[in-house]
Amino acid sequence: MNSSIEQFISGIPKAELHLHIEGTFEPELMFEIAKRNNKELKYSSVQELQQAYNFNNLQEFLDIYYEGANVLITEQDFYDLTWAYLEQIHRQNVVHTEIFFDPQTHTDRGISFDTVIKGIHAALEDGKNKLGISYRLIMSFLRHLDEASAFKTLEQALPYKEWIVAVGLDSSEVGNPPSKFERVFAKAREEGFLTVAHAGEEGPADYIWEAIDLLDITRIDHGNRCLDDPKLVQKLVEQQIPLTLCPLSNLELCVINDLKEHPVVEMMEKNLLVTVNSDDPAYFGGYMNENYLGIARALNMSKKQITQLAKNSFTASLLSDQEKTKHIEKIEAYYNSQPEMA
Repeated sequence: MNSSIEQFISGIPKAELHLHIEGTFEPELMFEIAKRNNKELKYSSVQELQQAYNFNNLQEFLDIYYEGANVLITEQDFYDLTWAYLEQIHRQNVVHTEIFFDPQTHTDRGISFDTVIKGIHAALEDGKNKLGISYRLIMSFLRHLDEASAFKTLEQALPYKEWIVAVGLDSSEVGNPPSKFERVFAKAREEGFLTVAHAGEEGPADYIWEAIDLLDITRIDHGNRCLDDPKLVQKLVEQQIPLTLCPLSNLELCVINDLKEHPVVEMMEKNLLVTVNSDDPAYFGGYMNENYLGIARALNMSKKQITQLAKNSFTASLLSDQEKTKHIEKIEAYYNSQPEMA
């Protein structure tokens, strides 16, 4: 694998569909905002915090993730967090992003829903106008909390229906199946929201079935475990239900032990509609290009396969068909303009 694949990846237009805005909190910015808000962190330095990013499972990561989120208090904090992410992906030629935010992470510690969404939305609008990055905003329910808390969060979101396109489901997966939130998702759909859900990362293939059958999802976030169930794979292929894969996240959280084990190529060969995303890039060692490059090198992927993943990222997005086509045509033009790989 030579450097030409790196240049190819950095130049190709991409969409990111699986990104937790709280997971983009780089240590330097975390310390800066903590200082601004007179908040103490458990860690004495950026280096000490970075050393703590060595996770054995999802829960160990979530513990630090929630610790970091604690320093976010004002609208400006949420703006700065989101803007830093947008500047980062702008450098990586990500031209569309679909961002998760976790209101309960903040409302449970006394920060108002309004503060959270107004800061994030203002930055996203600036990203669209100043950087040319289109976006969709997805509100996620924390699955380790109860149904009543999710219903309350849904109610808080209703005044912002114009800003939020979909609801999702994230946090600790094992023991918190999608069925726990069937009624909340039914209400969200009634209110006009699309639905997505994390399923089959650490949880079983059955959780993916539940997300499809009970939550009526538009796409599955992660979905690695679908390969355990041939009937499920068949359904996902037939209905072209997208999977938003996160390679470096899978590696860091020990879902896989080596990127060479990542199922993305196997999934593509089975005609699953898969995409590559960064999940929580500040914690997992890479944004979009690092995720693409990681699997390209580990799995010896061709430019054609990379191009297919980039096209998939728009096909699987919540953009209009017209917008999808426009982006896919640009990707094809880019591919055709590139020299063959040496």
